[in-house]
Amino acid sequence: MDVKIEESWKRVLADEFDKEYFVRLTDFVRGEYLAGKKIYPAAKNIFNAFNLCPFDSVRVVIIGQDPYHEPGQAMGLCFSVPDGLTPPPSLVNIYKEIESDLGRPSPTHGDLTAWAKQGVLLLNSTLTVAAHLAASHAGRGWEQFTDAVIRALATRRDGVVYMLWGSYAQRKAEFVDASKNLILKSVHPSPLSAHRGFFGNHHFSRANEYIAAHGGTPIEW
Repeated sequence: MDVKIEESWKRVLADEFDKEYFVRLTDFVRGEYLAGKKIYPAAKNIFNAFNLCPFDSVRVVIIGQDPYHEPGQAMGLCFSVPDGLTPPPSLVNIYKEIESDLGRPSPTHGDLTAWAKQGVLLLNSTLTVAAHLAASHAGRGWEQFTDAVIRALATRRDGVVYMLWGSYAQRKAEFVDASKNLILKSVHPSPLSAHRGFFGNHHFSRANEYIAAHGGTPIEW
């Protein structure tokens, strides 16, 4: 199956695209769009995280769960919204931690494209959603596909930082070798949990220290 995704990812994930679950998944998603339903993100942005961050460029992985399901928000990058929209609460808390950790003022926008271009894979577990219906495309096959993404990184790339916020993200990367990568875990940055250990986790400085220690250029968070 021909999938419009960045070439290095296309090569690494080639086996997935012909599997029965992925064929069913693409038939389902295509049918949702063709039926005139409001599906987010726009079809051209479904694989945005991959297109902005080629396989060999990945230095940090941040795992989200579901795309934003309100108009104009989802852009194919977890936690990110287009410039001009108010940053959602979890992203506001991410910015607060960066400001506290690195002394860097919070941006006034919520567009994380600049992170992706520096090698931060902003991966949602489910890559599409119906308008106003959280988790509406869960259980359709996206989770199996994004598991394959993490496995590909875990088996072919070392020295990657995994920022795992909340139990869902932590389960997603349970097969990553902690002796060959840096695994950072905390509660989710949601307002419901951020005060129980997201604030003060120093994940951003720890990631940059690890990257620098392995000869890389720190991320401009």
